[in-house]
This record gives sequence, structure tokens and C-alpha cells, in this order.
Amino acid sequence: MIAIFARIAFLLLATYVFVVIVVYFNQRSLQYFPARVSPGKPEDNNVPEMREVFVETEDGLRLLAWFAPPQNKNGKIVVYYHGNAGHIGYRAGKARHFIEAGYGILLLEYRGFARNPGRPSEEGFYKDGRAALHWLEAEGYSPAQCVLYGESIGSGVAVEMARAIQPRHLILEAPFTSAADVAKQAYFFLPVDLLMKDRYDNIDKIKDITSSLLIVHGDEDEVIPYAQGQKLYETANHPKEFVSINGGHHANLYEHHAGHVIVEWLDKQVAMEKAMEEGTAP
Repeated sequence: MIAIFARIAFLLLATYVFVVIVVYFNQRSLQYFPARVSPGKPEDNNVPEMREVFVETEDGLRLLAWFAPPQNKNGKIVVYYHGNAGHIGYRAGKARHFIEAGYGILLLEYRGFARNPGRPSEEGFYKDGRAALHWLEAEGYSPAQCVLYGESIGSGVAVEMARAIQPRHLILEAPFTSAADVAKQAYFFLPVDLLMKDRYDNIDKIKDITSSLLIVHGDEDEVIPYAQGQKLYETANHPKEFVSINGGHHANLYEHHAGHVIVEWLDKQVAMEKAMEEGTAP
């Protein structure tokens, strides 16, 4: 009997070790869900104001992006880092909110997404994020014009970029404390802290950022817990604002008027910034 139990225990342990090894070596395929198809042209996605551009990364990749300039040459430009699924075409409706408000917007497509070369990874995404900022600078736009926007896993890219350049304004949509914290929920039976490569540790980095911050999170988010957005907000420096989207899930916040909320917040921040520069702020 003891031998039978020992054999069962050995088989269970061997199975568990096998699962751990498989997950470790395939973890990025479990973390990233890129659309492999082309997003089409901007005009096919109801954003004819945008044009295709290509940004060059420091490791030699040429990545697709869509760009619309601000109505005012010195106006703000939203640099949008999207989530880990789909492609930039799915974010065209979000871009329209900023275009109609007079802002510029750069929708960056990551490596490995939408027929871009390369494979997704945390360090790779950071290189992609920097490439977008360098492209804008080469086009004659100043860092002070950049408003960084991170959606879901893109919050990790936006936070890393914000820590480096300290933009005036930072917007995070459905952000996490860290990708590891998210993974622990789905893979509670695995030693995630020991296995995970791409961690995007927002909670540690947010303390170093002094930008005015807006966090928008749906209170019914089934992918990234609402509590993680709240914790990130509590850790962040002032000035900051947290907007809870009642009934909002992970991918439908703009259906709950998040776009209007975000644009109104940005309008307010820009107005305050202008007043301070002109010496008319109360």
C-alpha cells in the first residue's frame, strides 16, 4: 500500500514539474495575444485623419504606427500603448475621441503584432515605446507635448516611459500593479514569482513618477482586478485622479463613456498648465 501511494505521489510530482517546465518555456504565448493580420489603412478604420508611419527601434526593427498631428503644432500628442490583444485598428474608435478634441495621437503597433517583425517581450515593448518617442522628437515635436497613455499591458510600457521622461500627463486605462500579480490569479497553483520573465512592475515604478496621473478602471473588470488599479493609484504621487467606471469590464470602458471622461480630464490639465505658464493660475 505504501508503495502504491509513493508511486502516485511520484507521478503527481512528475506531472507538476512537467507542467511547470512547459509553462516556463511557453509563458510568452500565454501572456501575449497579438493579431497577426494587418489592421488595414487608417481610412478603413474611420480615422482618415491619421496616416501610416514607421518607427525604428534600437534593435533594428521597423514598426508600423498611425499618426494624426495636433490641430495646433504645439498641441499635445497622445502616445498610445495598447493592450496585449488585437492590433491598433481596434483602437481607432478611441483615437477619434482625441482627434475630435484637437489632440494629436500616435497609435504604436508593437513588435510581433499586425505583421510587424519581432516577438513580444517586456524589454522589446520598452524598445518599441522608446522608438515612438524618438520618432516624435525627430518629427520636431517636443517631449513636453507628449501625453503617455497605457491600456492594460500597455500601462507597463507607459509607466516605464513615464519614469524615464517624466511627461506632464499620464493616463492609465485598466492598469495592473504588476503582470505577475495578474498571473498569480490565473496560475495560483504555480510559483509565478520564480517563473515569470515579463513582470511589468508598475507598483514599484509609479513611485518615481511626478506626472499628473489619471487612472480609469471598470469596477467589473474580469481580467485585471479593480483593486489593482486602486492600489496603483494609492501608491502614486500627487496630482492624481481615479475614475471608476460603473459596470465597466476590461475592454469596454469607452462604451461606458470613458473616452469623454478622459478627454475632459486632459482638457482640464492642459488648461491648468497653460494658466501656470501665463501666470494666471489661481
